[in-house]
Amino acid sequence: MAEMIRKSSVDEVVNHLILAGTCILLMITGYAFLFHVEIIGALFGGFNTMKTVHNWLGVAFILSLLYSLHHYLIDALEYDADDLQWFKVAGGYLSHKVKVPPMGKYNPGQKLYYLAVVVFGMTITISGFGLWFFQSNATVMLYSHLIHNISFCVFVIAVPVHIYLGTLANPGTFQIMVNGMMPLKDAQKKHPKWIKAIGKM
Repeated sequence: MAEMIRKSSVDEVVNHLILAGTCILLMITGYAFLFHVEIIGALFGGFNTMKTVHNWLGVAFILSLLYSLHHYLIDALEYDADDLQWFKVAGGYLSHKVKVPPMGKYNPGQKLYYLAVVVFGMTITISGFGLWFFQSNATVMLYSHLIHNISFCVFVIAVPVHIYLGTLANPGTFQIMVNGMMPLKDAQKKHPKWIKAIGKM
């Protein structure tokens, strides 16, 4: 049996599942509101009930996002020459002939994705609270709708790409989301700088 190594802590796995689950449900209900999809509204017992569910899912989402900061933020803000080279070769996703530089615990694509989630997660939450609590203020409602919808579009594009890259495009990666573990050999190949830093090379 292959030797395994823990890449994500238990609380990191649990919080990631909460963040992912609430995000997907918010996207589904948000889509239903935006295009008035009756069948989705009916699944939640009507649009009024779905609005309540959507609002409180938003609270769970932002709490989970804020909790995730101590897991990922420092790593997401650190870049070096290898990260810049990774961008130049597009992480090896466009060609298997290019040489992908050694990576740390996270590649720069994952780092930028997380920063985008933080930024647009904050904007969609703040604008969501504007829609929730300032319904009598026409100006707040106007700008909140605009910011909320722009942020929603970013999530609609970014999240499916993230799911694809975390499953079909990188076999074995989904396991990390489930139990936080990955084969040591895979970690040595994909994250050599991280493995060296923790003394597992």
